[in-house]
Amino acid sequence: MVTIDDVRAIAAGLERAYEVVVRDRVKFRVGRIVFLAFGHDERMMGFAFPKDERAALVASEPDKFLLPKPGDMRYQWVVVRLDAIDLQELRELVEEAWAMVVPKKLSSAYFAAVTPDAPDAPDAPGAPPTR
Repeated sequence: MVTIDDVRAIAAGLERAYEVVVRDRVKFRVGRIVFLAFGHDERMMGFAFPKDERAALVASEPDKFLLPKPGDMRYQWVVVRLDAIDLQELRELVEEAWAMVVPKKLSSAYFAAVTPDAPDAPDAPGAPPTR
């Protein structure tokens, strides 16, 4: 099972991301925008996710994902049970949530650096030259 400490380790490598505690709950932000939030028991994590795709995500794996509580349905948000995912899936959720709240230029540079074989990575085969 993944834990909040795994999230901290991943978030530490994300530019502009920082941790705060609000009403005894851990949240991760970029500026004033929250992209990850934990419940009091830290077994569930809310994360930024496109509104128009969340119903399909929850329907595809209802044992892992939940819709946010009714008061949070207006936000681009989904909830995941941490005991239902592994470290690789956690990394993907955290990185993609972060990418929703930072400038595209910043997220593109990050993903190019961590996945140098990606087609949009600088100097990758098939990518335009960076000169």
